[in-house]
Amino acid sequence: MAYGYDLKSEEDVKEYLKNLGTEYRFGCFKEKKPEVCHLLGDYLEAISKDFHKAAKVYKSNCEDFNYSKSCYKIGNYHMAGKGGVVQSQEKSLEYYDKGCDLGDIDSCFRAGVISVLNSKKTKPFSTFSHGVERLRKGCDGKHGDACHHLSALFMDGNNTKTDHLPKDMKKAFEYAVKACDLGNIHACVNVSIMYMRGEGVEKDQGKSDKYKNIALEKKKEAEQQKQLTFQEGLKAV
Repeated sequence: MAYGYDLKSEEDVKEYLKNLGTEYRFGCFKEKKPEVCHLLGDYLEAISKDFHKAAKVYKSNCEDFNYSKSCYKIGNYHMAGKGGVVQSQEKSLEYYDKGCDLGDIDSCFRAGVISVLNSKKTKPFSTFSHGVERLRKGCDGKHGDACHHLSALFMDGNNTKTDHLPKDMKKAFEYAVKACDLGNIHACVNVSIMYMRGEGVEKDQGKSDKYKNIALEKKKEAEQQKQLTFQEGLKAV
């Protein structure tokens, strides 16, 4: 039950969703609440499937109200060329950077990855060092994938005319451990291998086995969660 509706009834569900949309529109357009505007964008995207309107709401909420999660969403729309917006990595980066500066760690991660990859191009619009800075901010905000990417960058290093990042296996190891602790399975595997080889840390087969088991356990948990989600989806049909 929700607000007096029987959510097992198809008609009640339709009425509930209709009223929910009305509430979000009022909260956004009349009361000017950024968090409600973002919910309206999510409603238009997921329920109404009106991606053009969703894009407009996310864009406005990012630009006019500085709502970080909306900056992330409109950045995603520009990456995919969705909702009638131009497909542009450069435009995506603008919104991801803004979202990151406003505290959204998913935006920091996306901005970091785009910048690092783009810096390798003939005519880049961002720099490798900017990508590293964005990834560091995401990692500091406990984004496991950002930490994992940082670890990989320190494993390889980067030495160009404009950007220099020395190969540093000790830092690579430290970021890999942090990424593993935050749930990144691939990072756990890397930590296990680094302990086994003595790369960035002293050799320790016992700890290598420990992280190998952590990786296997996390993989098992992910598979169980995937199966559970699939079963819940079937029940909902």
